[in-house]
Amino acid sequence: MSNKPEGQGPVIDFESAFEDDDNFRFADHSVEDYITLVVFWALIFVVFLQFFTRYVLGDSTTWTEEIARYLLILVGFIGSVMAVRKGSHIMVEFFYHYMPSWLVRILNILVDLGCVLFFMTLAWITYQLAGRTGGMMISVDVPKSVLYYAVCGAFVMMALRGVQRMVKHYLSEPYRP
Repeated sequence: MSNKPEGQGPVIDFESAFEDDDNFRFADHSVEDYITLVVFWALIFVVFLQFFTRYVLGDSTTWTEEIARYLLILVGFIGSVMAVRKGSHIMVEFFYHYMPSWLVRILNILVDLGCVLFFMTLAWITYQLAGRTGGMMISVDVPKSVLYYAVCGAFVMMALRGVQRMVKHYLSEPYRP
C-alpha cells in the first residue's frame, strides 16, 4: 500500500534535488558562468540600494534604475552564452526521434553552423551600432556604446561556444535530444 494520498501528484524527493550541492567544483563551470554571477550580484546590490534609498531613506538615487536595466541586459546576454555552451536553448526535438542517426548528426552540425553564422552576424551588427552610438547614459557619465560593446562580446562568445558544439557534434556519436 502506498503512503501517497489519492488524487495527489508524485511525491517529490527533496534530498535528491540537492545532492550535487555538496560536490561543487570550480572546474565544472566556465568563465561566462562567473562573469554572469558577478553581474547578477551587482544587479542585486543595485536593486537593493534602489529599494533602500527609495523606501527607507525616502529619496531615491537617480542612477540605480538605469544601471539596473543595463545590468539586467548583460545578465540576459551573458547567460545566453551559458545556454549555448550547455545546448539548452529551445529547439524542436520531435523529428529527431524518427530520423536515422546519420541524418541527426548532419542536422545537428547544420543547426550549429546556422547558429554560429547568426551569432557572428549579430556581433558584427552590434559592433557597428556601438561605433555609431555617441550618446552618454542619462544618469551616469558613461558612453552608451560600452553596453553595446559588451553585448557584442557576448555574441562573439556565443559564436565561439557554437563552434565548440559544432566540433563536438562532428566528433561524437549522433546525439538525439
